[in-house]
Amino acid sequence: MKVLLLVGLGALFFAYYWDDNFDPASLQGARVLLTGASVGVGEELAYHYARLGSHLVLTAHTEALLQKVVGNCRKLGAPKVFYIAADMASPEVPERVVQFALDKLGGLDYLVMNHLGAAPAGTRGRSAQATRWLMQVNFLSYVQLTSLALPSLTDSKGSLVVVFSLLGRVPTSFSSPYSAAKFALDSLFGSLRRELDVQDVNVAITMCVLGLQDRASAAEGVRGVTRAKAAPGPKAALAVIRGSATRASGVFYPWRFHLLCLLRGWMPQPRAWFIRQELNITTPAAA
Repeated sequence: MKVLLLVGLGALFFAYYWDDNFDPASLQGARVLLTGASVGVGEELAYHYARLGSHLVLTAHTEALLQKVVGNCRKLGAPKVFYIAADMASPEVPERVVQFALDKLGGLDYLVMNHLGAAPAGTRGRSAQATRWLMQVNFLSYVQLTSLALPSLTDSKGSLVVVFSLLGRVPTSFSSPYSAAKFALDSLFGSLRRELDVQDVNVAITMCVLGLQDRASAAEGVRGVTRAKAAPGPKAALAVIRGSATRASGVFYPWRFHLLCLLRGWMPQPRAWFIRQELNITTPAAA
């Protein structure tokens, strides 16, 4: 019976994601501020937006990597592309980034928040100092960027796009501070969605639950702890693009993560089994 239930749910999710009414032309000329744009899914997002004719402001920590991505975006046909190197661990940086984007683009249609600060899996990442740093990069900077960009997005009837992790929906082992920041994001934007709705503010919020990203920092943070494979950057990025362009409330890539999130409330024992399959449980928690 459980197998039939899982198969049936899988078929429903497949049908849902197959028919998403995505119109690539809707992104031509769209004004996009994209964070975490230098590597992994963020880099692939930049390339997709460039191919679709969007106007871009890209930001990330490393200027040399950003310059490479900007050059590639121009080759792919982006009408306008600017960059600003920025470290989201500094509380004053989000304001500078948003103001730069508004100055260069004249407004925003999409704020795509993809940056992250990774911490080593295990007990090394549980100190108060490490947790404060994680919360600034992975939560507080998102709060700042959102509050600063929201007036422009309200004017344009735009979209907030939050790229985060399954660990923001389903807690797992050896990642407590990182998971706490991601759960905070889910709660923040879930509440904000309700507030915007009751105020008749036409700004969409799309929460994108992705698998392990194929970037060095993410892989290093869970080295030896998980068996999970990294999500292919181009495919994960395209799922984000399609979901946000159609103003979907949620995107799950790979799709089975949606099922796992549902199992969290419905069937806790199968959920725990799924999580254990992705953990290398022979590895000690302490590093």
